[in-house]
Amino acid sequence: MGGGMALLFAEHGVTVSLEDPSDENVDKVLEAGKKDDLQDRLQKHQGYEELCKSLGSPKIFIFSLPHGNVGDTVVEGLHSYLNKGDIVLDASNENWENTQRRQGKLVAQGVFYIGMGVSGGYQAARRGPSMCPGGQDIALDMVMPLLQKVAAKDGKGRPCVAKAGVGGAGHYMIHNGIEHGMMSAIAEAWQIMEKCMDMKEDAVGDVFAKWNVEGELRGTFLIDIGHQICQTIDKEGRHVVDKIQDKVVQDVDGSEGTGIWSNEEAIRLHIPAPSLTSAHYIRLASANRGSRQHVQKTLHGDFSQEGKIKFENDKQKQDFLEDLRQAVYSTCLASYVQGMIIIDKADRENTWDIDFENVIQIWRGGCIIQADYIGDLLEDIYKNNGKAENRNLLYELRVAEDLKRTFPALKRIVSKGVEINAVIPSMSATLEYLKYAGNLELPTQFYEAQLDYFGKHMFDLKSEPAGDPVTGKHHYEWKPA
Repeated sequence: MGGGMALLFAEHGVTVSLEDPSDENVDKVLEAGKKDDLQDRLQKHQGYEELCKSLGSPKIFIFSLPHGNVGDTVVEGLHSYLNKGDIVLDASNENWENTQRRQGKLVAQGVFYIGMGVSGGYQAARRGPSMCPGGQDIALDMVMPLLQKVAAKDGKGRPCVAKAGVGGAGHYMIHNGIEHGMMSAIAEAWQIMEKCMDMKEDAVGDVFAKWNVEGELRGTFLIDIGHQICQTIDKEGRHVVDKIQDKVVQDVDGSEGTGIWSNEEAIRLHIPAPSLTSAHYIRLASANRGSRQHVQKTLHGDFSQEGKIKFENDKQKQDFLEDLRQAVYSTCLASYVQGMIIIDKADRENTWDIDFENVIQIWRGGCIIQADYIGDLLEDIYKNNGKAENRNLLYELRVAEDLKRTFPALKRIVSKGVEINAVIPSMSATLEYLKYAGNLELPTQFYEAQLDYFGKHMFDLKSEPAGDPVTGKHHYEWKPA
């Protein structure tokens, strides 16, 4: 992505000094620059000293690296060349804790370190990504005009970059967890249409295309590319998607950590996020296809799909597809809700002063989780309630109304999926989430009794106020020690 962003800056009139341990990487960028007539704005340099001499003051460094200790190595290499007022802009998808540690290290030098999540994939990196910078206001004010120039623009022409907050806020990459929930829901819908309804890929693509222009899924990036994926044909005349193995390996091979961090944060902060977590678990299960093949043999078969979904007429089919659309929307909205609750809890813990209206604007274009209807809904909520004491989206009537309205359709889809053994982890997890999120008669009443029986973990009485999640005041001696 770094090479694409270098070309993007050059295309917008910025002279870019390039340095990379790999000459081949830099040469590829230079070659691509020549094709776009940008060679006069791209300069190759050998080593940090030569690179820094080519820059004015204050110097602005932008890098996009694999997450982890690679960033530490680069910062350490630049350290002796940095002066007060210089800015290091980390455009990697880095862990927020690494970002805050580096900010703390450089602050004594008077050097600003901005952590900036970038979304949209390698295509957006070249044509205009969604960017989420976080750090000190003085540094953000300096770089914002540059970032606004190259950022993706939403449907109203507004740049999809804004101040996220201070500290590591820009690298609090929960949007990738939201992304996984949305991707899983859409993939589950694809499988229901293609495998369970026997629809041809082109027809499935047509459904996605229709969903993308009307209703609650309008302007949803993942729905849009779903249409394109279904209708893309290779040179042999075959649908490309039909040739792809059913395994996602990015979490296992270490190339992507953001989805893992989202789930770790949900657990650490005690936030139920099952739409996100279930999506992650199927990714993990899918990664080792060889293991799944072995398990299938051990089970003398598997629990795969049983039969097809049959319709008596076209109206029944269209009604089912409408239920499916609403089920996908419900799961996408629930993914947003769960992700935003995680962000809110982390914001309060770290005092990042996150601007939630800005966050929604960042996601409005050039972003994998771009969803115009959801964006409109949440932008209005945060514009009027962004600094409220309680920002739990489940308390918002407009969000609750949509979740309640789509619940029957979600339930019907999950019920049919269970009947025929369709694989629907995120949609079914969303259904359960909605069932227990506002339920005051959970089976955990018995669970709490079990804990008190063997562990003396205490409990509260039904006759007492609901209260906060703190240890109960009562114990019953179920059996003498």
